[in-house]
Amino acid sequence: MAPSENVPVHTTRVSVRSYELDSFAHANHTVLLNYLEHARFQTLAAGGFTYAALRERGWGVFVVRIEVDYVKEARLGDELDIHTWAASARRTSVVMAQEAVRADDPDTVVVRARVTAVWVGPDRRPIPVPEEVRAVFGLPRAGTPAP
Repeated sequence: MAPSENVPVHTTRVSVRSYELDSFAHANHTVLLNYLEHARFQTLAAGGFTYAALRERGWGVFVVRIEVDYVKEARLGDELDIHTWAASARRTSVVMAQEAVRADDPDTVVVRARVTAVWVGPDRRPIPVPEEVRAVFGLPRAGTPAP
């Protein structure tokens, strides 16, 4: 899984902490989901869409589907770089692709995910993905066919 050409990729680094380990001494699968969520919000913030900016505009981003492949275990002290990018968009939703790799060995993938999120307005109902969001994340304008 790799981003399309000219699509910005944001990287967030996280470290596996002792209290995140399960009985098998690796990061619990739910902890990895937390890492991915943190990285998505960091990516939004880097694009100018902090949580405060989203609230100010009356927008929400609701996850409606997550596909996750757990590839390798992450252990205590491992540092992971989580790469996040917008893979595609429909009228009201965006698919964010993510890949967590070991910081000291970028060829070692720990987890891959595709997360579908719907943009919602103040009434908590779906709205078209805003054009400024599409522009920042390299997505085609609404109504434009994907390449």
